[in-house]
Amino acid sequence: TDDSSNQTKASVSKLKPEHLSLFVKQADVNLGQLCNLKNVKVQSVVSPENDICHPKGENIVPVVVSDSISFGKTHFVTELSYDSCANISEAEDLHVINCKHELLDTLGRSVDDPELKSEVMEDLDTAVLEHNDLVDDLTCHSQGIEEELDTHAIEVMSTEEEHDETMASVIPVLEVHQAASNKKKSKDVTYKTRFKQHIRNEMAKVKQNDLEKAAKEECLFRNLYAYLEACVSCGLLNRALFSLLYYHSRSKHSRYTSPANETKLFNILLHGFARKGNLNKVKEIHEILRRDRIPLSAQSFAALFECIGRLPEDATNYEVLREYVGEMSRKGLTFHDVIQKSVFVSDQREVVVDVIRRIEPNFEADSVLPHVCYSCNLLLELNSKNAIGKGRTYRSPSEGLMTKSELQQLAREQFRTELNSYVQVKTIEKRNEPSDMILYYRKKLQEAQENWKKTIHEAYHRDLRTLRVQHHYRNFRHVNLYPYLKVLDPEDYVEMILQEIRKLAEGSETFSPTTVQLYRQLGKQVQSRYEVKFKTDSGILQKIEHLYDDYCDWYLSPKDCSGQSLNTRQKWQHLMHEHPEGPNVDVEEKSWPVAILIGVGKFMYNIIMRDIKIDVNIAKVNSTTEHLLPAFYTLFRTQGHLLKEEVKPHPVLARLFRGAAQEELVFEAATVPMLCPPLPWISIGSGGYLIAKADLIRLPQQAAQQWHILKKTPVQQLYPSLDSLNQLGSVPWMVNESVLDVVIEVFNNGGSQRLDIPEPPSSCPVPPAATPEMTKAERFQIFRQRMALRRHKAEMYSLWCDALYRLSLANHFRKRIFWLPHNMDFRGRVYPCPPHLNHLGSDMARSLLCFAKGEPLGSNGLNWLKIHLINLTGLKKRDPVDERLQLADELLPEIIDSAEKPLTGCMWWAQSEEPWQTLACCMEIAKAIKSGDPESYVCHFPVHQDGSCNGLQHYAALGRDRAGAESVNLKPSVRPQDVYSCVAALVERERYKDAEQGLKIAQILEGHIHRKVIKQTVMTTVYGVTRFGARLQIARQLKDLENFPKDCVWQGSTYLVGKTFESLQEMFTSTKEIQDWFTECARLISQVCGQNVEWVTPLGLPVVQPYSRPNKRLEVKSSAQKIKEHYALDMFERPNVMKQKNAFPPNFIHSLDSSHMMLTSLFCEMEGITFVSVHDCFWTHPSSVDIMNKVCREQFVSLHSQPILEDLSAFLVRKYSYAEREFTNDGSVCDMTKRRLNKVLTRLPSKGDFELDSVLKSVYFFS
Repeated sequence: TDDSSNQTKASVSKLKPEHLSLFVKQADVNLGQLCNLKNVKVQSVVSPENDICHPKGENIVPVVVSDSISFGKTHFVTELSYDSCANISEAEDLHVINCKHELLDTLGRSVDDPELKSEVMEDLDTAVLEHNDLVDDLTCHSQGIEEELDTHAIEVMSTEEEHDETMASVIPVLEVHQAASNKKKSKDVTYKTRFKQHIRNEMAKVKQNDLEKAAKEECLFRNLYAYLEACVSCGLLNRALFSLLYYHSRSKHSRYTSPANETKLFNILLHGFARKGNLNKVKEIHEILRRDRIPLSAQSFAALFECIGRLPEDATNYEVLREYVGEMSRKGLTFHDVIQKSVFVSDQREVVVDVIRRIEPNFEADSVLPHVCYSCNLLLELNSKNAIGKGRTYRSPSEGLMTKSELQQLAREQFRTELNSYVQVKTIEKRNEPSDMILYYRKKLQEAQENWKKTIHEAYHRDLRTLRVQHHYRNFRHVNLYPYLKVLDPEDYVEMILQEIRKLAEGSETFSPTTVQLYRQLGKQVQSRYEVKFKTDSGILQKIEHLYDDYCDWYLSPKDCSGQSLNTRQKWQHLMHEHPEGPNVDVEEKSWPVAILIGVGKFMYNIIMRDIKIDVNIAKVNSTTEHLLPAFYTLFRTQGHLLKEEVKPHPVLARLFRGAAQEELVFEAATVPMLCPPLPWISIGSGGYLIAKADLIRLPQQAAQQWHILKKTPVQQLYPSLDSLNQLGSVPWMVNESVLDVVIEVFNNGGSQRLDIPEPPSSCPVPPAATPEMTKAERFQIFRQRMALRRHKAEMYSLWCDALYRLSLANHFRKRIFWLPHNMDFRGRVYPCPPHLNHLGSDMARSLLCFAKGEPLGSNGLNWLKIHLINLTGLKKRDPVDERLQLADELLPEIIDSAEKPLTGCMWWAQSEEPWQTLACCMEIAKAIKSGDPESYVCHFPVHQDGSCNGLQHYAALGRDRAGAESVNLKPSVRPQDVYSCVAALVERERYKDAEQGLKIAQILEGHIHRKVIKQTVMTTVYGVTRFGARLQIARQLKDLENFPKDCVWQGSTYLVGKTFESLQEMFTSTKEIQDWFTECARLISQVCGQNVEWVTPLGLPVVQPYSRPNKRLEVKSSAQKIKEHYALDMFERPNVMKQKNAFPPNFIHSLDSSHMMLTSLFCEMEGITFVSVHDCFWTHPSSVDIMNKVCREQFVSLHSQPILEDLSAFLVRKYSYAEREFTNDGSVCDMTKRRLNKVLTRLPSKGDFELDSVLKSVYFFS
């Protein structure tokens, strides 16, 4: 390598991922040659700078910051100054240090340093070895859980974009001179792009400059709000005031937030000083508010009154109080406003009421019961049924399952679990008695963990002292990390770091989340613990316990002395109304900006990376020497076309954990089912777990727009969605022990591909070895095989871990009743919060659970069990119900054999499409028959009713499409219609015509157009699949056909895609028109208005598509430096037009199917039957299937009787259309485009003449 300083620096800074293939192919490439590569702009990788702090004088290992594969930024932290005090007292906060400290000397090491070059080359080698073929795996004990992907993925990329991406992965890297020859063309493209952006900015509803200004204000407000709360929480009141006044002083030059938000910020400090009884500071803040004309809210006056209430009653304080009361009156506020519009914690309410009574001795703090009924037209019928005698009363889903004292005991256990934050679960993995070696490993691991605990404790205080010095430096006024690292006890941070070490050490060998993801996850854990601590310290936890005790009493035997039949949400609201004393229980959740989460997590990870050591000789029994090395290191791994930094454990550490064979798994409390009913959702921030945080809506970190709209939406409008979540969450579950035992046996005996039980990664074949005699091509083939096996092994490990967690949790909850709190995605689709043990997921996952509350089968229940069994096998999909029932009776011997000898009999159940659910159903049928009285047999087994291509059902109903409705079973028929077979028949008809005309590919396809070939494409058409994606789907099916020529796969799939789309358009005329209208509306809204597409579901839930193009990269400056004030928020960014337009049709249909499910849920609840769902698959007891089917059809008709498309058009016009005054009438492109937008938004698709009421009589609508 050339030792020239400049050359080395250029090489390190310019290397990009797309240059790696050149580096791989030419082994003699050196860094000097690489500096000539064109600096191609690639997508930035979010990767904050890596240094927090380190002891003075210690040798620093350089941390390479990755921007794709740019190794140009290497930072070092040395010469840190420390304060001798480890803790902060109130006195220290009152005297901000007024002296300078040299905190950080950022020194760069010479680029000639051979150690630096060696490290860069090692990272490059790592990046090359981990090639694009590797896929992301699950990590053991992963903190977060991604939302469950819909069965039908939404393809949001255009054909051109997909094609470009595919080609980019196979086209070799261009030579340097070829890249240079494209400079002029690149400049032309850049000019055109900027011109387009200029035009779009001119047409946009909000100009780019205004967006950026609003974004800065919102980001700064969020940072400040969280920072001030954290400072007040740990007693740093003067520092908080000092920082707020600094930002407030900036508003003289440029506004830093809105007046209303500014009031909220000062209110935090007002309450902080009021709690201390510091009237001087309260007066100082009050004077600032008055002088700068910042409006005082009811909460502001509550803080002023609180301060007076914590001081002695004397004439001076009384006079101040009179002044505040007079000002309050001039603002048009009353004492009742102060009580009812303020949020109180601890004893604030009592203190304020006592102060008010100094002025009005007879004052009574009345509590106002909010509106508890529905405002949605579709649910007005339920309002009338709330009065007893006018309808059914609410029936508890847990009626008769347990006594009040038993439920209260379970509730106390749940409170303890959430306070501890973690749950330990014994693994079901088959293990022999611990050998001497295992016991040795466990002993060594225990010793190492004890040493790590001491090390972490010392490192935490050491690094915190460094931050403390800067935080108390008078001229340092910015938002920083220090208070966030003081809101908890040091032991809490130490415990979380230890848990993170275990998670990393037991993780996948081939995959880890990126460092930024790890930082954010660990930061979220700190935030969650802080929320629990806040609720405990402020008295909210104690009040929730008191209210929940009364709620449990009502839940088991619902009755209300007021003469009303209430649901869970209404009862909780009544309890809050009846007990207004003490703190509010529905306080807004503490929310830390992503920059804070990453910064806090990074601070803790620096301790892991720099202070945790492992003795590499620890596994050697007779070793007497100790050789300590860092226990973790980072590497760069390809993810798509990017390189991202990941954390890996030292092999010795991984071997130590693996050898110890620990018998318990650790899960976070918020990832396991609850032992008692969830708290009812009463608002967007209150519900789910008792004290642990559960988000109402699953959104990306930067998706702020929908939250913003939800906060402004009247809560009464959200009641239907909230109540549906409450209904689903109130259903108690238990584990199907008979099935669990069989699954565990198969799992511990090596798994089974046939039964879809993951095999252990140890069963993966050994990769082939390369020999010196091999040619270059053969060695390359060996390399590809090894990489494929490595990827396969990683996939096996991921699936094996997922099954291990699920089965271990199921075994943990054996013989116990549990509940699954629910939340939803941005479209309104619902999901259980616990990710591992729930009724969503694979066939095996669904088979493990059944209803805790059983119901007698009744006269028709056994028949429904039999029909359900045949549905699961897939044997009679296109046959009527009576033929399915007849087949079940004929198969009774096989059913009984499967139930009695699941693994030793004929195993008929294993031939089913859904083998494990089939086995569970066989066992239930056998129990019912053997009971001697099937009608009286108490059944806990859920029976499913599936929608028939539910997306197309909604499209057909929207367009009143007669032919389409018939093909998806909206119209009654003797036999179920199969839309896939219908489409296949139309495609075959067209193929036959083309073959007669002599088209070669049509002739080759003769006999190969089966239902299975086009099924996935038909299914995903409604979800926005593109032609390119559909071609890949069909190509996969053709490739699996034995007799189809492999060299015609691509040509055949191209032909069939066109014919399939044409056939669908012929069958679903209205569907295509509606889909095209959705797409065009979304394209114009996002492209012309420059805004994300919004709509409101028929049940009142506001929806915003969170697809934007971030124009700001998240940068988190570490530790003692200030936190970045501006970061990505979708509400202030331009939309991703391609994703917006492609995703709108499927997302809108998903919002409709969720509305239908929610309506069915609420009406089933009032019918007193058990109901749960997996999107468009509805579950209930066998005895109540007929009732659920009736409700399901009635609510579908009710939903589509609404003017859905007309309401959508009216909403879009109100939100996005241009007024007449906004037209220039000059014939310009901008003017014509705006007019086109207005026209398209009102141009509704035509409708057919299908009679919607026909659905009520359709047996196979859901079956």
